[in-house]
Amino acid sequence: MNIYQKLIEVRKEVPYIQKADQGSQYKYTGSSRVLASLKKKMDELGLLLVPAITKPTLHESTVEYEETDQKGNKKPKRTTTYFTELEMTMTWINSDEPKEQISVPWYGQGVDIAGEKGVGKALTYAEKYFMLKFFNIATDKDDPDSFQQTHGLVNMITSKQVGEAKMMWHELGFSADAINQQTLKLYKKQLTQLTEDLADDFITKLQAMKAEKETA
Repeated sequence: MNIYQKLIEVRKEVPYIQKADQGSQYKYTGSSRVLASLKKKMDELGLLLVPAITKPTLHESTVEYEETDQKGNKKPKRTTTYFTELEMTMTWINSDEPKEQISVPWYGQGVDIAGEKGVGKALTYAEKYFMLKFFNIATDKDDPDSFQQTHGLVNMITSKQVGEAKMMWHELGFSADAINQQTLKLYKKQLTQLTEDLADDFITKLQAMKAEKETA
């Protein structure tokens, strides 16, 4: 079989994957579940998938604020969010005929607070969604994915929006830890899981609250 015929055989293997992994708010399809569904058939047919990062981009957003402890003492705090974007090329190789290759441009993203896991999260995101979308694998549509929604169809919250939302939240006098509680209440997502449009809506709400507070 040529490389195209082999890829079609892999696609036939998994027409559907159920969202069976449980997050804090909803079910999702985990990366390990997607790979396990396809790897056996890929090994059987002698197909290799080689990922390559062509352009990494790291965005940092730092917010400084004061937090009041139980005794009423104010302490300076700082939170930095790291948003990693990876432009990639995913290359299929037919091990029986190594010159038979198919290269596909791709993209991955990952958000991390500590900073050291951003690339790993972006690679996992890219690999999982590449498999799902390349092989046209359906997943049940009850809820969004646990960490990031879709590839290429929805723009996720930007680092600038994260910083702006956190700064306004602090200026309103709220605890930094409570911002995710608010976004979960409004959108059923944590702040860094919002889409760009939802982030704009949240910032608009905060602006309205700030204006109301200033005129009170």
